Amino acid sequence: MKAAFLPDRGVVKVSGEGARDFLNGLLTTDMKLLRPGLGRFGALLTPQGKIIADFLITETPAGHGGGFLIDCPRALAQGLADKLSIYKLRAKVAIENLTDSLGVLAAWDGDLAVMPDLAFADPRSAELGWRILVPEGLKQKVADLIGAELTDSTSYEAHRIAAGVPRGGLDFIYGDAFPHETNMDRLHGVDFDKGCYVGQEVVSRMQHRGTARTRTVRVVLEDFSPEPGTTILAGDKAVGTMGATAGKIGLALIRIDRVADALAAGLPLTAGGLAIRLVEPDDLLTAPKKTVA
Repeated sequence: MKAAFLPDRGVVKVSGEGARDFLNGLLTTDMKLLRPGLGRFGALLTPQGKIIADFLITETPAGHGGGFLIDCPRALAQGLADKLSIYKLRAKVAIENLTDSLGVLAAWDGDLAVMPDLAFADPRSAELGWRILVPEGLKQKVADLIGAELTDSTSYEAHRIAAGVPRGGLDFIYGDAFPHETNMDRLHGVDFDKGCYVGQEVVSRMQHRGTARTRTVRVVLEDFSPEPGTTILAGDKAVGTMGATAGKIGLALIRIDRVADALAAGLPLTAGGLAIRLVEPDDLLTAPKKTVA
C-alpha cells in the first residue's frame, strides 16, 4: 500500500447546529446521507451551474468537535470559506479555513491496517483508495499506522490520472466547467434526487436532456506529453484540450460529438503535433449514469 501527503489540498471546516442544512442547500451532494467515517464528493456551483470549487467532504466525529471537514484545493480554500460565509446570512454555522493546521494524506493500492478517526474511502472511485485528514507533521506516523509506504505526491498524481479522475485547475478551469464535463455525474458527485442547491436547475436540465457535449476522457500518448491546455485537433479542427499527463496516459477535455465524427471519418487526433488516441473509444457512446452516491 502507498500513501502520499498532498500539498495542493486544503481543509475548510463548517460547524454549528445548522451546518448540515446550510450545506445541503448549497452543494451538489446530499448532506443528509453523510456521517462520520464516510466521504462524499460534491461541488459549490455558480447560479449558472459552473463549478466554483469541487471537493470531498466528511462529517467530523463528536470527539473531534463535530461539524464537517471539506478536503478542497489548497489554492481555493480561503476563497471557498469566504464564499460560504456570503451565503451564511442568519444560519447558525461557523466557517474556518484549517489549511495551516490540517492537510490530506491519500492512501491507495490496499486496505488500511487501522482506520484513523478522520479517514474515509474516496467516494469518486474505489481505485483512488482512502483520504485521511492529518497535519503534515504526522504524515509518516500515520503512514506507518495504516501500513503504507510513504511516497511523494507525484506518485498519487500518476495514479489519479490512470484512474481517469480529473483535477480542477489542471484538467479543467474553475468557473468555466459544468459538472457533467468533469464527469462529476459519473464520479458520485451530483445527487439528482436531493432537491434544490445553487445551480441545480442547469445541472438537472443537462442530465435529463442529455445535452452534455463535452467530457473528460483518458487518452494514450504516442510520444512525448503535450502541455496541459494544448489544443487537440482532429485533422485541422479543434476538438478539445489536453489536461494532465503521466507516462503514456493523460486526461483530455473533448467535444464528444466532434471526436466521434472524427473517429468515424478515420481522422487522427493530435495535440501539439503529437498523436494521441482514446483509451476507451466506447466512452463516446456511453450514456451518463444517474448518480445518487
